[in-house]
Amino acid sequence: MRTAVITGGAAGLGADVARRLSEAGYRIGIFDLGAERVAQTASEIDNAVGIEADVTSPEQIAAAFEAFGETPDLLVNNAGIVRFGAMEEQSAQDYVDVVNVNLLGSCFCAREIAPAMIERGSGHIINFTSINGIHPAPGVGLYGPTKAAMANMTQAMAIEWGPKGIRVNAIAPGMIDAGMSKPIFENPKVRAVRGGGVPLRALGEAADIAEAVLFLDSEGAKYISGHELVVDGGVSTSVMAHLPRE
Repeated sequence: MRTAVITGGAAGLGADVARRLSEAGYRIGIFDLGAERVAQTASEIDNAVGIEADVTSPEQIAAAFEAFGETPDLLVNNAGIVRFGAMEEQSAQDYVDVVNVNLLGSCFCAREIAPAMIERGSGHIINFTSINGIHPAPGVGLYGPTKAAMANMTQAMAIEWGPKGIRVNAIAPGMIDAGMSKPIFENPKVRAVRGGGVPLRALGEAADIAEAVLFLDSEGAKYISGHELVVDGGVSTSVMAHLPRE
């Protein structure tokens, strides 16, 4: 049985990924804040254990992996936050929080488990980036810059750890009707405008991301490393479609 740890897995997109991996036969570790909600989500997923942990705390991360009881085959760095608002109006703490969770939290989790993966000679890490790291959007502070840094971090880890048996990849979700984005799409006007702007003329679903995780962790993707898989219906490459000649 393959094993996977998903950070930020108690709710939203992380929980959807955890459920799909469980359905595919993985033993699941869910790391997240809030003991009660972590336990509740884990109780709803077969072969899952929930462990409360703050990804910004190296000590809590180390304790969570120890509590999981084995070196996972797959680590999914999904935990992330966004602070909305004009950059000049956001507080210094807003900036620090986003960098700590999105970038450093992923670094800390990968760093903690990498030595055990190296000793075993195998492992796979998937970092969740975003199309906002490819094409910045206004009003989301340092969310985009941290995701761009995570994409570069993915390549750095893949180069350094590849010779030691670890694959490292990233998935960049587009406009997915799940997780942190779900409240945005509850507005019918926003939903119509954004969905209509995607070349495939639809918003993405949580299943689209979960299936991408399964693919990257499959035998069929064993030679893929250092790659950022964009799952966005083509929207990040569609700028010229919105700038017609006539």
